[in-house]
Amino acid sequence: MDKYQEPLDTIFHALADPTRRAVVQRLVEGPAPVKELAAPYDMALPSFMKHIGVLESAGLIASQKQGRVRTCTLNPGKLAAAEKWFEEQRASWASRFDNLDNLLTSLQGETDET
Repeated sequence: MDKYQEPLDTIFHALADPTRRAVVQRLVEGPAPVKELAAPYDMALPSFMKHIGVLESAGLIASQKQGRVRTCTLNPGKLAAAEKWFEEQRASWASRFDNLDNLLTSLQGETDET
């Protein structure tokens, strides 16, 4: 297992839930209080806070409490790690497709010569 796998597992686990993905999408726009983030969902606040906890544990978001208001902010650095992994996968598959295309082209050339 490579050194990036464990953090990626945590990030992908956190993003596996549609509620948590929506929270991350909302936080792209800027910081928001938990009450605002929870408003679109039909769930009790303690249940919603479990989602916030998963996102915080993955390092995708951070929260600060000031008085009675807890405000969440996005940590784009963690998303960059997942993005880098996707880029590496994309590059690997692009290389494989190029190799296959070259092979098919050379095979086509051989059949045209016979």
